[in-house]
Amino acid sequence: MTMLVHLGHAEANAIGFIGTACIVFAYGYATYAKTPNPFVQHGVNLAGAAFLTVSLLVNMNLASFVLEFFWAAIAIWGLAKAWRARRVKP
Repeated sequence: MTMLVHLGHAEANAIGFIGTACIVFAYGYATYAKTPNPFVQHGVNLAGAAFLTVSLLVNMNLASFVLEFFWAAIAIWGLAKAWRARRVKP
C-alpha cells in the first residue's frame, strides 16, 4: 500500500491505460479467436482489472472500483473453471 502513496496521478493514469488495453485486448481476442484459450482470455482480463484497480486506488471512482472487483472475480472464476476442465481431460 505504501507504493500507491508514491504514485502520482499521471503514473496511476498510465497504469490504468495498461489495464484498459488488457481488457480491450481480451475482449477482441475472445471475439476474434475461433476457440479462445480461456487462460489467455481470463488471465489478461484479471491483469487488466488489477491494473485498473491500482489506478483507482489513486484516482478513486467508487463505481468503477466495484466494477473492477466483479470483473476480477469473474476472471478468477473463469480461470478456475478452465483449470478444472483441463484436469478432467485425458
